[in-house]
Amino acid sequence: MSTNKNYKFWFATGSQDLYGDECLRVVAEHSRKMVEGMNQSGLLPFEIVWKPTLIDNASIRRTFNEANQDEECAGVITWMHTFSPAKSWILGLQEYRKPLMHLHTQFNQEIPYDTIDMDFMNTNQSAHGDREFGHIVSRMGIERKVIVGFWEDRDVLKRIASWMRTAIGIMESSHIRVVRVGDNMRNVAVTEGDKVEAHIKFGWEIDAYNITDIAEYVQEIKEAEIDTLVEEYYSKYDIILDGRDELNFRKHVAAQAKIELGFEKFLKDKNYHAIVTNFEMLAGLEQLPGLAIQRLMEKGYGFGAEGDWKTAAMVRLMKIMAAGTKDAKGTSFMEDYTYNLVPGKEGILQAHMLEVCPTIADNKPSIRVCPLTMGNRTDPARLVFTSKPGHGVATSLVDLGNRFRLIINDVECHKQDIPMPKLPVATAFWTPEPNLSTGAESWILAGGAHHTAFSYDLTSEQMGDWAAAMGIEAVYIDKDTTIRNLKNELRWNSISYR
Repeated sequence: MSTNKNYKFWFATGSQDLYGDECLRVVAEHSRKMVEGMNQSGLLPFEIVWKPTLIDNASIRRTFNEANQDEECAGVITWMHTFSPAKSWILGLQEYRKPLMHLHTQFNQEIPYDTIDMDFMNTNQSAHGDREFGHIVSRMGIERKVIVGFWEDRDVLKRIASWMRTAIGIMESSHIRVVRVGDNMRNVAVTEGDKVEAHIKFGWEIDAYNITDIAEYVQEIKEAEIDTLVEEYYSKYDIILDGRDELNFRKHVAAQAKIELGFEKFLKDKNYHAIVTNFEMLAGLEQLPGLAIQRLMEKGYGFGAEGDWKTAAMVRLMKIMAAGTKDAKGTSFMEDYTYNLVPGKEGILQAHMLEVCPTIADNKPSIRVCPLTMGNRTDPARLVFTSKPGHGVATSLVDLGNRFRLIINDVECHKQDIPMPKLPVATAFWTPEPNLSTGAESWILAGGAHHTAFSYDLTSEQMGDWAAAMGIEAVYIDKDTTIRNLKNELRWNSISYR
């Protein structure tokens, strides 16, 4: 499933005609060179498109509305080269509906001490103009990203690149459609939520089907299709028979191939981008979907177990945001399972019964067929592997009854050197920041779920910016977190977001 679109970002330069045509010519020349230079840097994941200088209410309003209508435009980057009276921006900003970034920079890196005069000062007054623009955006209460620094600086360009991925997440959020196969796991609280409010806040469409509706698709898959996919499995993954008869093993693997093909056809026919299943509802299926779901996640679909539609949508969203990342390490659904409390080796073993995305695998995945007490079906095939070491971000979107909260935890995944031969599932082992004790206590105080949407390729800043754009609360748990400060933050947020 595609997670890439041909998005672009518009570059809107603000000025006015007080200083004459020559000044406007210089402004246009400078902004063109900046756009060309940023595009040629090799650091931006999407193209920036130069737009003519904006000098009055009419041109600003027209540009913002054209950006609204252009399906390829994922956001506007604004910069005030000279002083741009901010009342001219009010109507355009009021009507604008896409992500906004304010780049506070200037064309020249250094003050030209030997030649600087008032003509130069009047033309190059971004320090002046950007404050005027920033004031009106703040007064209007418009969410935007502000990035400060010289436009050729690599760190500045990397921050722009990072924001671009957040902007894509904001744009694509309103296109996410989640199919709930059955309902939530009975008596579980955290996977529940207000689907109507999620549609209002995030643009997510969350629909329910009976398991039999999707099982019909599975039953219609032809044997030839199944055989072809099984051969692909055998060529791509290692096979661990665990003493099973090979023909019997292959039969169990074929059941997952049939489920994958049927589920994917259903998702394509109905235009869904994420799916949730529930092991309590498997009528018409031979096995609980395991390998099948892992493969669908690898293709870009979101997933949540036990009916967890919030996490399914977040996995899809984060896969879109991370798409095309150079040397990507992966994004997956994950679940907290058990702790290691040995001093100096503290961490949380992450896994699930079956469904962890192979994009995060550190080693070549293997197929195993093992019993599963949940679901009361035949032994399911699944991919088994350990995750890559490295830094990542784990997120949990929870419904608190009167609002949504996104909990964002920086985590450090460790190399798993000690084998667990009797555990037939994919695993990750991470330590939450700032440490296991504070991280876990903070997570529980914030109401975080046991399911997470996890990615090596995104940052807490990106996820927090997405939450801000959605108008929801974000709680960060990172190296600077203390329990005292977190408790105060949660108290203040309860007033701010009620």
